[in-house]
Amino acid sequence: MRREEVDVLVIGSGAGGLSAAVSAAHRGLKVLVAEKEPVFGGTTARSGGWSWIPGSGPAVRAGVKDSREAARTYMAHEAGAHFDPARAEAFLDAGPKAVAFFEEKTSLQFDLGPTFADYHPKAPGGVDGGRSIVARPFDGRDLGPEIARLRPPLTEITFLGLMIGTGKELQHFFNVLRSPVSFLHVARLLARYARDLVFHGRSMRLMNGNALVARLAKSAFDKGVEIRTEAPARRLLTDEKGRVTGALLAARDGPVEVTARKGVVLAAGGFPQDVARRARLMPHAPTGHEHVSPAPPGNTGDGLRLGEAAGAAVNESLPHAAAWVPISRPRRKDGTLGTFPHFVDRSKPGVIAITRSGRRFVNEAESYHDFCQAMVARCREEGAEEPAAWFIADHRAFRRYGLGFARPAPVPYGRLVREGYLLKGETLADLARQIGADAAALEATVARFNEAAARGEDPEFGKGSTAYNRSLGDPDWKPNPCVAPLVKPPFFAVRLFVGDLGTFAGLRTNEHAEVLGEDGAPVPGLFAAGNDAASVMGGAYPGGGITLGPALTFGWIAARRMAGGND
Repeated sequence: MRREEVDVLVIGSGAGGLSAAVSAAHRGLKVLVAEKEPVFGGTTARSGGWSWIPGSGPAVRAGVKDSREAARTYMAHEAGAHFDPARAEAFLDAGPKAVAFFEEKTSLQFDLGPTFADYHPKAPGGVDGGRSIVARPFDGRDLGPEIARLRPPLTEITFLGLMIGTGKELQHFFNVLRSPVSFLHVARLLARYARDLVFHGRSMRLMNGNALVARLAKSAFDKGVEIRTEAPARRLLTDEKGRVTGALLAARDGPVEVTARKGVVLAAGGFPQDVARRARLMPHAPTGHEHVSPAPPGNTGDGLRLGEAAGAAVNESLPHAAAWVPISRPRRKDGTLGTFPHFVDRSKPGVIAITRSGRRFVNEAESYHDFCQAMVARCREEGAEEPAAWFIADHRAFRRYGLGFARPAPVPYGRLVREGYLLKGETLADLARQIGADAAALEATVARFNEAAARGEDPEFGKGSTAYNRSLGDPDWKPNPCVAPLVKPPFFAVRLFVGDLGTFAGLRTNEHAEVLGEDGAPVPGLFAAGNDAASVMGGAYPGGGITLGPALTFGWIAARRMAGGND
């Protein structure tokens, strides 16, 4: 048995783990990051990369009007009975400090989403923008040979492998055939991407979560942190007093016993691919297989099981075990089914959602978390055997904005129709037949929607009624950027499943990111960050980046605690 000694052992290499590693290394601690898979970055590398951190430096510099009191009020309102005042205060206090640390001392830099509103901006303490920040795009060449170990982005949300930023850049792709400026912008991006493929085999223009991980990894490597891939943790090591002292890793060249003098951080990405725990905690997935997750295959709940074996408690009491998102399933070239999370198309004018009853059930432009809750509730109400819904669009909306994995014009879509991912009907009745929906009900639903949509209104569900709704609509469509009639045939549909963007149920922790036992006392030497820790939002989803923001913050807090610091 080989033996190694470090100050800090981090298990997992997403935002939470890398935040802890970089922060600890800057405090003079020797750090090892152990990653189960051959690539590093976890779910973060596949994500949109947004972090919800009120009062951050980018917001202050932009003159955003906000306050810690308003953010606390909003968190308390959203979490309800599951609000944890101590952890919330720690997050709100440390979040801006963590951002300042990363911006001043590391390669991690942020840009503000000034119009990226809270998901419930009309709720007490909610705001119309300024709390969500995103990692600045990064040149992958700056990682050197380590770029080969960076987890690539989720294939389905790229364009032929090209990462696309949200906001203005995405709008350029929508307007590529309508604006010379947009055409030139997209052409330059594609030319650069083609060059990268020739010389590097992948895009070197890293965006979103890929940029966040790359910047954190660059910062870790600069401080001498080793990220050891293909090194899963098999069990935690403890001493006679129950203190966690390290872990046994299964390295490629044999087992390694790693002693961690200051502590072990569990940051292995939660349990989105743990079928057994999904079956227990996700009511819509009674066998665990009904749920679809775009998370990496290695996120099988290792951190939670390691913690439990060391005496830690898992909080399974939250009202939602995960951050829900509607998922569609395009077929990949190898024949397997992919996962496309629907973030943007829900809000576009000319797109609605129905169940098999042929009726709408939600404001489609509300958050993906709220969308899935409404989807499951309606399907249960209708006695459906499984939660299922469909996005519907007419030809105008489909060719302008696309629908799920089916891209807007001029990208062809025939293959997706032949494979059954995209349904196409010359009439609404024809489309309903293919869905297995009530044709008369669908026709009545669309007729009722169209009557008000012609005026830019949605009296039934209020689509386009909040700043968050409108931020993802089409700013060029008036009077309501989220609402337009469905009138031009043919009509298109994509089936939706319930998926997740990360799990909420996790190890109980305190305001210092210390893992707690069943008695509520800290398990000595054990910390958790990211989705291995129970959500500080109490199982709610109040804004874009409420998984990554706390992950970065509590990783920083864990490092501060292990180093014995107070700032």
